[in-house]
Amino acid sequence: MDVTTARERLEDMLAELDRSIGVLQGDPVAVREHSAADAGSDLTDADRAQAMLTVATAQRQAIMEALKRIDEGVYGRCVDCGSPVPEGRLEARPEAARCVQCQGKQERRR
Repeated sequence: MDVTTARERLEDMLAELDRSIGVLQGDPVAVREHSAADAGSDLTDADRAQAMLTVATAQRQAIMEALKRIDEGVYGRCVDCGSPVPEGRLEARPEAARCVQCQGKQERRR
């Protein structure tokens, strides 16, 4: 994927994530009136919203780092080993920072 296309896709993804994060950071639970029976489901909803916010924030950070790699001229190179990130991987995940092998190693460390 050429860097112009990658930048456009990443910027579109960033805009969508920013909208989603804005919605998740809102407090719709406080706006509604609740009964005592709703308290348990509200906690579950709040937990779910927090988990989604955590994932969206991490995704946003990955996109910002990918845009920085474009600016630095190293987009498409693995941040660990320096080898090219496969084109198909970048098509599927334009924010990918690692080749498949290094990403697998990273995930096994977690």
